[in-house]
Amino acid sequence: MNAVLLLFLVGIVLLAGEIVTPGIVLGLLGTGAMFTGCGLAFARLGPAGGGLAALTACALLGLTLYLELVWLPRTRFGKKLVVHSASDAVSQPPLADQRAVMGQAAEALTTLAPSGYVSVDGRRYEAFCQSGHAPKGAALRVVGLDNFRLIVTKP
Repeated sequence: MNAVLLLFLVGIVLLAGEIVTPGIVLGLLGTGAMFTGCGLAFARLGPAGGGLAALTACALLGLTLYLELVWLPRTRFGKKLVVHSASDAVSQPPLADQRAVMGQAAEALTTLAPSGYVSVDGRRYEAFCQSGHAPKGAALRVVGLDNFRLIVTKP
């Protein structure tokens, strides 16, 4: 009986530590201690004692999850642990406004074989030439955009 109580006590302490410690290790160790205590209770106390121990373990695990996921984030201490901000930034600036560049004339700043750089209205863009190879200085037309570059073709 003492071993069962000791395992449950160790499990409770580890589960309490899991609430305030990042990661899942303490929670898994606490759950393992509780299940070991349940197994020991079934072996030493029979089905009635083991069933009571399993019910107690499930109630403690449920209480721990409730405290960690529902109650703690609402407390002043929990608000310091939980990230509440979100970032709406993007990793790349927008390539170009599609309405501003579609159909515009472009000049090849580098040889496009088939990728390179073009100039549209004095701005430099990375481009892909659908027509294949385009020499430096070639007159091109913007026909589309993909994620990171303009799509151009020979007029």
